Amino acid sequence: MQIPLKYILRSSISRRLTTAITILGIALVVFVFTAVLMMANGVQKTLRSTGSDDNLLIARKAAMSEIMSIMDREAASIIVNLPQVAQSADGTPVSSKEVVVIINLNKLGAEGISNVTVRGVEPPAFQLRPQVKVVEGRMFKWGAREVIAGAGITKRFVGAQIGEKIKFGGDVWTVVGLFDAEGSGFDSELWGDLNQIADAFKRASFSTVTVRLKDPGDLAGVTRAFEGDNRLQYFAAKREKQFFAEQSEMMATFIRILGIFITVIFSTGSTIGAMITMYGSVANRTTEIGTLRALGFFRRSILLAFLLESLTLAFAGGLVGLGFASVLQFFSISTLNFGSFSELAFSFALSPSIVASSLGFSLLMGLIGGFLPAVRASRLDIIQALRAA
Repeated sequence: MQIPLKYILRSSISRRLTTAITILGIALVVFVFTAVLMMANGVQKTLRSTGSDDNLLIARKAAMSEIMSIMDREAASIIVNLPQVAQSADGTPVSSKEVVVIINLNKLGAEGISNVTVRGVEPPAFQLRPQVKVVEGRMFKWGAREVIAGAGITKRFVGAQIGEKIKFGGDVWTVVGLFDAEGSGFDSELWGDLNQIADAFKRASFSTVTVRLKDPGDLAGVTRAFEGDNRLQYFAAKREKQFFAEQSEMMATFIRILGIFITVIFSTGSTIGAMITMYGSVANRTTEIGTLRALGFFRRSILLAFLLESLTLAFAGGLVGLGFASVLQFFSISTLNFGSFSELAFSFALSPSIVASSLGFSLLMGLIGGFLPAVRASRLDIIQALRAA
């Protein structure tokens, strides 16, 4: 015979204090586990949304980020005039030669400095990235020492507010506007006129070139063009979204490994706590177990009942931990992007796969913590158990 689920639930409810402590312990571990996965997912989601599949970003081969890439002006001119590159109504290529540099800014409300990306762009950059919109102030003037700041850094750095002046590249720059890039990596950058920024940093070359294709699916045609021109042998074209997504892999992997290592340590304590709780439950219910066996319930039914009780507590703890972790979606934080060596603002991001992983992890703790006590309960001798009364 199988033991009714009602009995299992009633047994847990009758021990309110120990049940609550066990659930809370598991909930805290699940909270940490979920937060780590949400952080890694948030980084990847931010960088993956930075680009567009309709754009190609051309950088030097083996360059892991834009700041590591150098492109001479001749190569850049050849690339933007390839037949595969789309043209605007006036016949000019839909492309943006860009210079990407790193500067240091002081953090608001905290001692110390951090790196911030400055991107020099051409006018078509805003056609290539329509998600970038000035939401406060105004657009910078082309040919002026002016910049606009991303929404991700304006609340974090000194001088990244409208009307403030920043000194970099041997000159003073005025922040004239704030832009929003829909939560992408561009939100953590300063944008200005390509020629002004290249001149300030004495850059005779570019970092990268971004182009819009006439046919978004014609990446093979661009690759053939690169292979057929010796002047383009040192450069590689990737879809813009893919380029930025690859930058997220190393940092996201590091966050996961470090976080899971810490979580495993915490989970050991929670699992032991659950095991102690279940052993205590077995000790306090010896007579009940003997009675159940005398009524004809099989050993496997006793084992399954105690195992289900442990899994129920673990699942409840998992739900509580997930509930706490889901609140993190309303917060944004920043960290150093290993790919670009600059500050990256991002939000915690919850996904169905993270929910499934977190609940699965909580059930695993319940299974490990409840298995040995359940085996002990199933092996109790009927006569000895009844004598314990």
